[in-house]
Amino acid sequence: MQFGTSLPELVTSVTAAFKGNSDIAIGNIIGSNIFNILLIIGVSSLIKPITYNISYNTEMYVLIASTVVLALFPSIPPKNEMSRLNGLTYLLFYGAYLALLFNI
Repeated sequence: MQFGTSLPELVTSVTAAFKGNSDIAIGNIIGSNIFNILLIIGVSSLIKPITYNISYNTEMYVLIASTVVLALFPSIPPKNEMSRLNGLTYLLFYGAYLALLFNI
C-alpha cells in the first residue's frame, strides 16, 4: 500500500478541506498524481525499463472508473460540491479496490 507516500497529500488535503480551501485539496490530489505518473514512472523507466504485466489492467479499470465517477459528481446534486455522500462513495470504491487487491 502507499500510505507512506500518500500520507503527506492526505494530511494536506484534509487540513485544507477543514479550513474551507477545497481548491487546494483538489489541486494537491490531482497534482501529486500527475507528478507520480509522469515524473516518477518516467525517471524509473529511464533507469530500468518497466515491463508491462497484464495484471495491471485491473488497476487501469479502477483508475478509469474512479475518473468517470469524479467527472460525474459535478452533475449530481448538490452541484459543484463534493458532498459527504460523494466522499463515502470514494471510500467505498477504495475499500472495494483493497478487497480486489488482496482477493478478499
